[in-house]
Amino acid sequence: MKLSNGKTIETRGYAPVNGLKLYYEIEGTGEPLVYIPPVFGYAGVNEFPTLRRNRQVITMDLQGHGRTADVPERPITFEQHAKDVIGLLDYLGIDRADLFGESFGGIVATLIAVRHPAKVNRLITYGTIFGKPQDSVRPEILRALPSETAETRGIQFQRDNYKKVAPDPEYWPTIWTKVCSAQCPGFSKEELASIQAPFLIIQGDHDFVRIEHSVETYKTIPNGELAIIPDAGHFVMTWDQQKVIPAIETFLSGPSVKIPFATAETGYHAGETR
Repeated sequence: MKLSNGKTIETRGYAPVNGLKLYYEIEGTGEPLVYIPPVFGYAGVNEFPTLRRNRQVITMDLQGHGRTADVPERPITFEQHAKDVIGLLDYLGIDRADLFGESFGGIVATLIAVRHPAKVNRLITYGTIFGKPQDSVRPEILRALPSETAETRGIQFQRDNYKKVAPDPEYWPTIWTKVCSAQCPGFSKEELASIQAPFLIIQGDHDFVRIEHSVETYKTIPNGELAIIPDAGHFVMTWDQQKVIPAIETFLSGPSVKIPFATAETGYHAGETR
């Protein structure tokens, strides 16, 4: 992997991972930050010019997403996506990294933290559900989902983007069906409580995800933090990511061990409480 002194670099290619030719891109310099895109997202749909000033941002196209061709006989599962991301890190010679997963990608990132904790320094998710959809998503969204098809207007952004770069644009109805059949694993309280890495959960106040769900999840994670972004919906990382980036930068640059918060009993003392 090439690095240049203080200059943004771009590396792109295909990694042989678990039977895939997994497409990936690397931009920036510094410690690795692995961005796992949302459903039907891929490298380049969301770019992070602010983050890549100080970070080596690594993005991949998951199985059947973007430039990575599907394996027709292999189901789309979150578990397999997690294994493929680990395979990419191994291919790139990265032992440990910070992970940033958006929505669907946040589920994959959380699975990596649960199954492969030694690979994770810090973990960030945006707009992610950690339980079953019926417990995590606003009811009005769940009611609308059964009427969506591969050709409805609600999925036009994802459909148009897929057809721009996919090896076979006409494969869209097939990959839509496969991805929609993927079962969200849902994490038990024990699994979430096992995550020792610092973990920042972010969501918008107008997200599909119930705020109460994010609050309950954050309370379960030992080193969890929570950020609710005002006037932001599920797609803020695409249309106005600067609402979110400052929270991410602060989290990534913060101390790994923190002093306790001041209380009415302790009061504030510089260097002892915050």
